[in-house]
Amino acid sequence: MNKKIRFGVLGAASIAVESVIPAMQKSNFSEVTAIASRNLEKAKTVSQKLNIKKYYGSYEELLADKEIDAIYNPLPNHLHVPWSVKALEAGKHVLCEKPIALNAAQAQELLTVSKKFPRLKITEAFMYRFHPQWIKTKTLIAAGEIGELQTIQTFFSYFDNNPESIVNIKEFGGGAMPDIGCYPVSLSRYIFNKEPKKVSAHIIKYPVSDVDILSSGILVFNNGTSTFTTSIRSADFQRVNIFGTLGEIEIEIPFNAPNHKPTNIYLKKAGKTQKIKIEICDQYGIEADEFAKTILENRDVDYPLEDALKQMQIIDAIYSSAEKNKFIEIEEKK
Repeated sequence: MNKKIRFGVLGAASIAVESVIPAMQKSNFSEVTAIASRNLEKAKTVSQKLNIKKYYGSYEELLADKEIDAIYNPLPNHLHVPWSVKALEAGKHVLCEKPIALNAAQAQELLTVSKKFPRLKITEAFMYRFHPQWIKTKTLIAAGEIGELQTIQTFFSYFDNNPESIVNIKEFGGGAMPDIGCYPVSLSRYIFNKEPKKVSAHIIKYPVSDVDILSSGILVFNNGTSTFTTSIRSADFQRVNIFGTLGEIEIEIPFNAPNHKPTNIYLKKAGKTQKIKIEICDQYGIEADEFAKTILENRDVDYPLEDALKQMQIIDAIYSSAEKNKFIEIEEKK
C-alpha cells in the first residue's frame, strides 16, 4: 500500500493538537489534510503550527471537502454522536474519541445510523489497545504466564478543578467516569475477553457542577473480577495490576504511554520479577494506521460500534449502581 488516508480533524482539542495530529503526521498510512474550528483564527493558528494544509471556520465546511477521506472527532463528549453522524452522512469514515457517546441510547443511535453506510468505517478511539505493551500483556496471559486470570486492579487519576475545563461541565459530558473511568471498563473487557455479568459502584460528585470527581467500582465476570478507582481530584497517577493463580503483571504507564522513551511491564512470579522492555512507539500513530488500513484494505475495523455500545451499557450500569446503591446485572445483548 502506498496511499495515505486523508484525515480532517473536527475541533482543536488538546488531545488532537498535542498527541493525535503529530502522531498521524508521522504515521505510514495517515495524513492530516485539514482542521476545523468554530473559531477561524484558532483553526488557522493550529494549521500553521502543525503544518496542516487547510483550515476551516466551521465543521460543515470541512465535511464538505471532497479531498477528505476520514474524520477524526475529538470534540467534547456530547458532540461525539451528532458530528459522527454528520460525518457519515457526508460520506466520511470516522475515528471518534472515547467515550463514543454520553450513554448507551446515544451509542445505539450511532450504530443504527452507521448501518445505513456499510461502506464507511467507524470505530471508537481507545488508543491503548494498539500499544505493544498491552498486546504483550494479553499474549503473556494467554500463554499461562500468570496461571488462571483472577482479578484486575486499576487506578487512574489527575487533578483538575478548573470550572471552565470541559471535564468539569456536566452538559458537555464531563466527569471522571466518561473521561478516564472508561479505561478500566474497556481494559477489563479487553483482558477477560468477555463482558461482565454485574457491576457495583460508588461515585462522589462535586456539588457545584454535579460531575463525578471520584468513581470506584467492581466488574464481576464469570471467572474473576476487576476493581477500579478513577478521579479528577487526585494526584496524577496510573497503574494496572493483573493477578492470576501463579503470578502478576504490572503495567507501569498503562494509558498515557510516552512516545519518546520505552515503557516497561513487570511479570512477577515465583518470587522473581522480570522487567519486560517495550520499545519506543506512538500508540496514537499505530491506532491511526490500523484504522487507515481497514479503509485501504476494505476490511472490518478491529473494534466495531457493537463493542462501543457494550462499553456504554456497562458505564450506564455503573451510574445506575451508584444511584441505587446495589449491584446491577448486565443484560446480555444478542
